[in-house]
Amino acid sequence: MARLDRLVELLVAENERQNLIARGTIPMVWQRHIVDSAQLLTVPRETLPKGAWLDLGTGAGFPGLVIAALQPQRPVTLVDSRRLRTEWLARAAAELGLSQVNVVLSRVEDLPDQTYAVLSARAFAPLDKLLTISSRFSTPETMWLLPKGAKAAQEVAILPETWRHVFHVEQSLTDPAAGVIAGRLLGGHPPKPARQSGAASQRGSRR
Repeated sequence: MARLDRLVELLVAENERQNLIARGTIPMVWQRHIVDSAQLLTVPRETLPKGAWLDLGTGAGFPGLVIAALQPQRPVTLVDSRRLRTEWLARAAAELGLSQVNVVLSRVEDLPDQTYAVLSARAFAPLDKLLTISSRFSTPETMWLLPKGAKAAQEVAILPETWRHVFHVEQSLTDPAAGVIAGRLLGGHPPKPARQSGAASQRGSRR
């Protein structure tokens, strides 16, 4: 709790210099950001696997930095493509004494191949797109934890059948209208784009 208290202090102070979170959410920062992130440790129906955690598009460190504060012995990699964000994340992790946190300035597409025990992304991209760019970080044992809004169940329902998975939606503990997609990706790949006919391709090339 001391680490989380300090994290909130650092977050609010830095928010005066760069827009980490919407100002309107500061009065409810514990529910909206801290508890919303921490719930990922309890939401899944099964015990979380031990090992490295990858948080994609971490932004202000949600959920990854909160997870690291609660489980300081777990290696947690925070990825974001904005330099100011990653510079602050590195300072915050050092301030909190979280030596197991690795902050990476990168687009997800440019990350080197490596697999992780847990993979999270908070409203980073639609599920199908997220799997397309991130499935290479996963094994059939990897637990995916994806906080989503009201369309969580719909995103799972419309996922192409080419993805083999055991995803389900858990009710968010902090927002009755939101859900958390949880589960494992067993394999598969994004569907191939439909091939154009010769005539259509020629018309397209003349445009």
